[in-house]
Amino acid sequence: MANDSTLRFGAQTDEVTSLLRIVNLVRTGEATTRPEIGRLTGLGRGVVSQRVDRAIEDGFLEDAELGPSSGGRAPRNLRFRAEQGRIVVCALGALHIHVGITDLDGTILNDAHKSWDIAEGPQKTLDAALAMAEKLLRRAGDADVWAVVVGLPGPVDFATGRPVAPPIMPGWNGFDVRGRVQERFAVPVWVDNDVNLLALSERSHRQPHDVDLIFCKIGTGVGAGLLSKGRLHRGANGAAGDIGHVRVLGSEDVCRCGKIGCLEAVAGGWALVRDAEKAIGDGATGALSYFVEQGEPLDPERIAIAASHGDALAISLIQRSARVAGESIATMVNMFNPAIIVIGGAIASAGEVYLAEVRQRVYELSLPLATRDLSIVNSANDITEPIRGGAQLAIEQLFEITFPRWFANGHPDIDAAQRAA
Repeated sequence: MANDSTLRFGAQTDEVTSLLRIVNLVRTGEATTRPEIGRLTGLGRGVVSQRVDRAIEDGFLEDAELGPSSGGRAPRNLRFRAEQGRIVVCALGALHIHVGITDLDGTILNDAHKSWDIAEGPQKTLDAALAMAEKLLRRAGDADVWAVVVGLPGPVDFATGRPVAPPIMPGWNGFDVRGRVQERFAVPVWVDNDVNLLALSERSHRQPHDVDLIFCKIGTGVGAGLLSKGRLHRGANGAAGDIGHVRVLGSEDVCRCGKIGCLEAVAGGWALVRDAEKAIGDGATGALSYFVEQGEPLDPERIAIAASHGDALAISLIQRSARVAGESIATMVNMFNPAIIVIGGAIASAGEVYLAEVRQRVYELSLPLATRDLSIVNSANDITEPIRGGAQLAIEQLFEITFPRWFANGHPDIDAAQRAA
């Protein structure tokens, strides 16, 4: 790898700028041959050849098969060497840990999932997640880890990698998640809210990527990830999209955050479990009652499944959740004017039972201009989506934001990457 000190410290010379652009053009598939690079960048053939040779020497690109001929000699395709590094994603939920390993293109190489209570605290939870990651890495070959992303089910200060007063995560407030992970993996680490990872995963499925999108997760808790022109909008302190704690008019339910009448305390999965248990205690019958009689604990997934199979109690709970969530989403539509709203999470997995109610409330309460071209859809509900989204976050940070600071070393540098974050 090159060690030129000027390049190492990311001086934005024309040479550096064009080199980084060429690597990213090939990485994203916008250009795969030297002539295509020349057309897109306006660089002469000799300069393109020089920059590409440098990128190959530094290990970012390599020559691949011949491309189609346009009349002369067939050009040689270039490919980004995604296999040279690994990204580790630890997606932590209220009741689970999901860990995945991807290459530098975000392709999932392997993943693992286990039930886990986030209330076990940061030390035990992160130790369990990192042990899962190390086991998966042993199966993924000998490439180096380039980055780790941790998704948390609560508010996160993205700049410091620390959760901030997360209601369902006792013992996590202010914990140095980034520092703990970097003790195990000496690489750049980014920590973000889990819904932001889901929003980035949705972006990866859409063309073009510069979409205005809201991802609403209705799971154990309630939250939203906001994309503006394809970029995450986190707000001044990382609290953007935390709709779970807006006030529901007329509600006196106590939320886990300690306040009264939060959306999460009415529409969240834990609140639906609470209301289902109360209704069954008052004599309600049906599938949910049967589960309780058999000694099986209720959870958001069981309620959603029961609703999709026609259980009256479950349907009434799901529809109420969708109705009040739809009212809060309508406010976001009027303020943010997204093109797409994606509804996901355990409760929303009830499908059309949930989605139809949300659509009705949004269209009733939003301005006609804001809903004129609006699509409201269900998420893919794929268990790997947080892993894909986490990989997208790492790729964006590595190659679009911090690349100039570390590329001359051929490998991400912790200080440079985190300083740029």
